[in-house]
Amino acid sequence: RIAPIHMSAGAQNLNRALCNAARAGDTAEVLRLLGAGEDGHAASPNAVFDPVNNVTVLMLAAEHGSAAMVHALLDAGASWQERSLDGATPGEYAMANTKDRECFKLLLEWAVQCEMILGAATLKQREEEEAQHISSNEEYLSSSIKYTEDGDIIDESSGDAVMMEWETPLMERHAMEITSRKEPGEGVVLNIGFGMGIIDRFIERERPKQHVIIEAHPDVYKQMIRLGWDKKPNVKVVFGRWQDVIDELGLTFKFDGVFFDTYGEYWEDMVALHRRLPAIMNEGGVYSFFNGLSPDNIFFHLVAGEVARRELNELGFSVSFSPVKVDTVGSTTWDSVEKMGSGRRYWHFDQYFVPVCVL
Repeated sequence: RIAPIHMSAGAQNLNRALCNAARAGDTAEVLRLLGAGEDGHAASPNAVFDPVNNVTVLMLAAEHGSAAMVHALLDAGASWQERSLDGATPGEYAMANTKDRECFKLLLEWAVQCEMILGAATLKQREEEEAQHISSNEEYLSSSIKYTEDGDIIDESSGDAVMMEWETPLMERHAMEITSRKEPGEGVVLNIGFGMGIIDRFIERERPKQHVIIEAHPDVYKQMIRLGWDKKPNVKVVFGRWQDVIDELGLTFKFDGVFFDTYGEYWEDMVALHRRLPAIMNEGGVYSFFNGLSPDNIFFHLVAGEVARRELNELGFSVSFSPVKVDTVGSTTWDSVEKMGSGRRYWHFDQYFVPVCVL
């Protein structure tokens, strides 16, 4: 949130005029007010139109103005990350702009370029904020987990959901994608993070030649053994953190499909895995991951997806995202989490984007 600062009456008038011009879609007036006048003063590109709801001039420009107006404000230093009281960024305001669709494209590209230059600084900051409310990977691996009657996994120390049944159609699609390049009886597939075993059941349905599963949580590993996954003829179960075992696995296997879905790990962990993938995958192999990046804000989510796309492009992957409809807003979806005392939702949209990354 933009911190209030003491301003002279003249500065307040300039900022008010700037916001009104942006709201009216007057590009020429916005450009004029951003330029220094005869007294050397100019309106602030971070002017706040509505202090109560933290609506900024860039949000007004994104919704009512032109790409030229938005670009001028960004060039002058307007914050693309700023959020209104209800959590909307300028990017979401741009989605409502029916006059100039280029405003959204411009904001998305600007945000992605900033993140690429600054090493995904905003995404990491948002993850740090989230990490204050959930267990770290180290804490999670040393905590007890519970399988609920609904089949969900709950971290008993925090009451947070680790994985839930509503993900089933997503896991089916992920499994289909990472096994799509090989016929049944062929292909070597790796899943990092067993969880509820949903994706592994779908992988088995595709009958790969070899199915390798890495799982680091002792309770989940015990559940796998109890269910007999270690007895399946084409399945190899590896207990440990992927960071500790994946290089050795790469000496034995070249994978045609890889899926990544761990708990309490973040952007830098995923990037570290990405950098190891070309060495352990076959050319033409398909990689996918649980796309839970910035799951509570659609614009940040799209920015994160595009940054991930370009990072993977640099490693030799072609990347696309396939949309899947989901329903997590129903009254019973998060009941098991709320019963454990947390209620923290890790997904907020009605659409999920499956990453399909081909090496």
